Amino acid sequence: MDIRAPDQRYNPYRLFTRKQWAALRNDTPMTLEPGEFDKLRSLHDRLDIKEVEDIYLPLSRLLSIYVDATQRLYYAQRQFLGIRDRKVPYIIGVAGSVAVGKSTTARVLQAMLARWSPQPKVEMVTTDGFLYPKAVLEQQGLMQKKGFPESYDLPLLLEFLSDIKSGRAKVRAPVYSHLTYDIVPNQWIEVDRPDILIVEGVNVLQTGPLPRDGKAVPVVSDFFDFSVYIDAEEPVLRQWFVKRFLALRDTAFTDPRSYFHRYALLSDDEATATATAIWERTNLANLEDNILPTRPRATLILKKGADHVVETVALRRL
Repeated sequence: MDIRAPDQRYNPYRLFTRKQWAALRNDTPMTLEPGEFDKLRSLHDRLDIKEVEDIYLPLSRLLSIYVDATQRLYYAQRQFLGIRDRKVPYIIGVAGSVAVGKSTTARVLQAMLARWSPQPKVEMVTTDGFLYPKAVLEQQGLMQKKGFPESYDLPLLLEFLSDIKSGRAKVRAPVYSHLTYDIVPNQWIEVDRPDILIVEGVNVLQTGPLPRDGKAVPVVSDFFDFSVYIDAEEPVLRQWFVKRFLALRDTAFTDPRSYFHRYALLSDDEATATATAIWERTNLANLEDNILPTRPRATLILKKGADHVVETVALRRL
């Protein structure tokens, strides 16, 4: 992870080694039980007590400081303006490449933050639910670009986040099925005024082109109070993607209902070649053109090594 500016004096991040970051845990208590790690971990990702102690407990402590400070500022502003509106949820974005472990990070944060005193209501959504339905993607020739910014129903996602941030009750988000590789018709996730909302997705830190007339162009990250980018080198990400594909070939792909059922009978060599081709055609292009360029916009960057362990942490300066 080279996030340094040409002159180190202008680096907007403070860089920490794993050891330095782990020391910031202080007295933050461990709230996860050993048996929970398997439930929170994504396929082939790594999550053990050491990773939680060294990385996620300091992050939980940091987030408690940020959330408290934001709430105090919000109440001070409300008093200054003389207004009485509904509570505003604190929104955390989790970004990064396919196969980097975003879902694990999001689930761990949800579990840990929900156990703060006095047990805030913490909910999580993934932007997968805001992809266009498969029929729309096929009609528009975007199936090979699924996960690219143009494959999402951005107005629907922005409306959802705007409703959440305004304190509306029972805001609905579409449901996505990884089995059928499509939006599930007439099914919704209902998000009802959480204290904290975690939004996970590959392109949640995307920006848009700036208009020449200066009109507002809202982007997803406008609604975030804090954002985390999970980082790893491209060859490592490729390896993880291929390994995950091979595991799914022997599990989820064997289900006749699976969109990828045709891959279930591939040999190891065939499956490896297929996964590599998918990576290079779709995921690598998305990473290089859309995801990686948004890394410097994150509040915090967690850089992983080949063993899935976070090696360095970069925190944006205030």
